[in-house]
Amino acid sequence: MNKSWVNVSENSDFPIENLPYGIFKTNYNHSPRAGIAIGEFILDLSIVSDLGFFNDIDFDEGVFSKKYLNEFIAFGKEVHKKVRLHLINLLSENDKQLSIHAKDVLIRQSDAEMLMPIKIGDYTDFYSSEEHATNVGKMFRPDNPLMPNWKHLPVAYHGRSSSIVISGTPLHRPKGQARLNENEPPIFGACKNLDYELEMAFVVGKQTKLGESVSVKNAEDYIFGFVIFNDWSARDIQKWEYQPLGPFLSKNFGSSISPWIVTLDALEPFRTNSPVPSIPLLHYLQSEGERTFDIKFNVSIQPENGEREIIAQSNFKNLYWNISQQLAHHTVNGCNINVGDLMASGTISGGDPSSVGSMLELTEGGRKPITLKNGMERKFIDDNDTVTMNAFCEKEGLRIGFGEVKTKILPTL
Repeated sequence: MNKSWVNVSENSDFPIENLPYGIFKTNYNHSPRAGIAIGEFILDLSIVSDLGFFNDIDFDEGVFSKKYLNEFIAFGKEVHKKVRLHLINLLSENDKQLSIHAKDVLIRQSDAEMLMPIKIGDYTDFYSSEEHATNVGKMFRPDNPLMPNWKHLPVAYHGRSSSIVISGTPLHRPKGQARLNENEPPIFGACKNLDYELEMAFVVGKQTKLGESVSVKNAEDYIFGFVIFNDWSARDIQKWEYQPLGPFLSKNFGSSISPWIVTLDALEPFRTNSPVPSIPLLHYLQSEGERTFDIKFNVSIQPENGEREIIAQSNFKNLYWNISQQLAHHTVNGCNINVGDLMASGTISGGDPSSVGSMLELTEGGRKPITLKNGMERKFIDDNDTVTMNAFCEKEGLRIGFGEVKTKILPTL
């Protein structure tokens, strides 16, 4: 375990072994700029750069003064590793070079506003949890919940990047068509069955040309890091619109991400194996070694003027399809990817009833409401509820956290 001259509490998400990247601004400096989280602070990388601490690394240090991280990410893994190791050394308790500038380079996270860390070009949402796909499938096809293709390929759809928002941004309840009775025409109005979806998303860190494919073996060379992702879903709208082409208005009204991008390097100690496929896979999807990560999640609801209460807990390692398989399948047809593209995992559910990643599963489609501490019931998410998701890894005294993604639902406009 490394120690830093920055005071980091024992249960912090952001020890010196983490150092996730984000974009922030402050009341006294409205310019968006890059920082890393260390304890309760943000290390302002634009000032660290201006002070000359990156002069020995061959990249454009001006990227840390940009409003997005895309240009820095595009420099590639070799630069990322050098910058990470250099920052660990600069923040180490045995290195005092940077500590003498502490008052200039450190900002309390509570004094900063976190912004979108990347300019998202394209966004894809996968459907990679067997438990989630089975739970949802049973509601429509009790005897055959999984579609014939599900265990042969990572199912996905192309989403809307423009409506992805940073944690803390409220969203309004969407409107749309729903058919409440199969014997009656659809009606138009506010969504009645608003739901969250617990997901993780990875940020693409390297582009490909049209026609190129990325192999499972090399996929992580194209992945910069992870954010927590809440794929908000209007279930009543979705049920009516999704056939035959899948989600549309039920999804594109808003998705929420956490502000800190945790790199794959920080997650190395938490590698683990994916579930063993139950059928043989085609060669391009075959995966060897520890290709996923032991990441724990909590989901909580806080009613207006009420307490925040954990209602579900899950784990990223539950996913049937890992990130390398997802990216390999995404590009196998020659689809090009770009730096800053976002690939969401799909809802993360486990086998235990308390480990499901959506209200749809938790309440069995609203048939079995949950009761909160204040006695209020929830079938789905109500107006003025705040949903918070946090994620972290823990092992042998080391904790690597992602912070949280927090969203309040406002009434329909």
